[in-house]
Amino acid sequence: MKVLVVGGGGREHALCWKIAQSPKVRELYCAPGNGGIGQVAELVEIAPTDIEGLVRFARDRGIDLTVVGPEAPLVAGIVDAFEAEGLEIFGPRRAAAEIEGSKAFAKEFMKRHGIPTAPYRIFSDPAEAKAWIKASKEKVVVKASGLAGGKGAIVTEDQEEAIRAVETIMVERAFGPAGDLVVVEERLYGEEASFIAFSDGTHCLPMPSSQDHKPVFDGDRGPNTGGMGAYSPAPLITPELSSRVMAEIMVPTIRGLAEEGRPYRGVLYAGLMIDQEGNLWVLEFNCRFGDPETQPILVRMKGDLVEVLEACLKGRLDEVSVGWDPRAAVCVVMASGGYPGPYEKGKEIHSLQEAEGMEDVWVFHAGTTFKDGRFFTAGGRVLGVTGLGETIPEAIERTYRAVERISWEGVHYRRDIGQKALKYL
Repeated sequence: MKVLVVGGGGREHALCWKIAQSPKVRELYCAPGNGGIGQVAELVEIAPTDIEGLVRFARDRGIDLTVVGPEAPLVAGIVDAFEAEGLEIFGPRRAAAEIEGSKAFAKEFMKRHGIPTAPYRIFSDPAEAKAWIKASKEKVVVKASGLAGGKGAIVTEDQEEAIRAVETIMVERAFGPAGDLVVVEERLYGEEASFIAFSDGTHCLPMPSSQDHKPVFDGDRGPNTGGMGAYSPAPLITPELSSRVMAEIMVPTIRGLAEEGRPYRGVLYAGLMIDQEGNLWVLEFNCRFGDPETQPILVRMKGDLVEVLEACLKGRLDEVSVGWDPRAAVCVVMASGGYPGPYEKGKEIHSLQEAEGMEDVWVFHAGTTFKDGRFFTAGGRVLGVTGLGETIPEAIERTYRAVERISWEGVHYRRDIGQKALKYL
C-alpha cells in the first residue's frame, strides 16, 4: 500500500520510521517532512494546512492511507475533506478535533460529562477577565482557547501576572485568533503526565504512559515550549491509576463525543494532573499523537502500527492487541539557542552518525534540512534523541551519552529529562 504522513516534525519522523517497518507498505511519502524524514520517506512539498493540495496529491498518487501528525490540519477539517473524496485517512473529523481546537469547548464538554477538570471561567472580553481575576483570591492559569502550538497556557503566581497574561493573549494577540477567547482556570498542584490512546469511535486502546517536559529550562523553569523531552513509561501512572484514567476519563470522553454526534476516530491524548492523594484532573485534550511523547512510545511498540491504524478506521480496534517493550525509553529534545523565542537557522549539525550508530539509540529529526550530504538546523526543536534502557536510569544515561556526541552552534537542551521518575523507583 501507499501511505502519506502529514507533518514535518519529530513526531512525524517517528511515525514514518515505524510505518516504514510495516510489510504492508510499499511506498511512503511525507508532506512536507524534514531532512531526517527524507531518509525513510519521499518528501512532498505541500504544507500540512494546504488541505486542497494534500487531497489532490493523495488522489493523484493513489494513496491508500494518510496519517495526520499535527493538530492544525485536523482542526481545520482535513479528515472531512479526504473522506468527501473517498480517501482513507487516520485522525478525527473537524467536529471531534474541536476537543483540542477549542479549550472552551473542551471545558464545557468535560462539565457536561462529569470528567474531572479544574474549576474555570470563559471570557471573550479582556476587561471582564481582568475584573474577575481581581475579584478572585485563587492562583490561576490563563489559556488561549484556540491552537497556540503548545505555548498558549500561562501559569501565574499572582493577580498581576494573571492580568498580564490576559493582556498578552487577548490585547497584544500573542497567539493571534487563538486568543479570541480565554479560559481562566484554578491552578492545580501535583505532577503532570500524558495518557494517549487509540480510538475507533467506540473502543479505546491505551498506549503506555509517558511524561512530557514543557518548560524550556531544567527544573521546569522558563516559558513553555512544544516539549523539551519525554520518557515512557511514567511510574507515576500505576496500573491501578491507568485503569482509573480509562474508566473516569478516556472511555467517558469517547462515549460522550459519540453521544454528541462527534464520533472520535484517531488518537486521543489527555494531559493529566495527579496529586499526592491520587486525584486526577484533565488539563487539556489533544486530538493527535504527542510530540515528543510519540518518540519514546513508538520505540517501545512491538508489531505493525499500520494494522492498528486500519483497525481504528474499520471500527474493529477491539480485535487487535499491541505488545510493548518492557524497557524504558527517554527522548531528549535538542533545540536551537533562543527557542522558544527567536532563533537562528542554518547551523551545521555535527557527529549525527556517531550517535545514530549507538545500540538502542534513534535520532528523530524535528527541524532539519539535508543539503550536499550534510544536515543543518531548520527549526526551534531540531532533534529528538531517543534511547532504550532496561530501567529509566539506564535509558537516561544512554540517551544523554548520544546527545553529548551531537553538536552545533548554540545548541540547547535540558539536562534533567526523566529525573522526575526516579523518586518512584
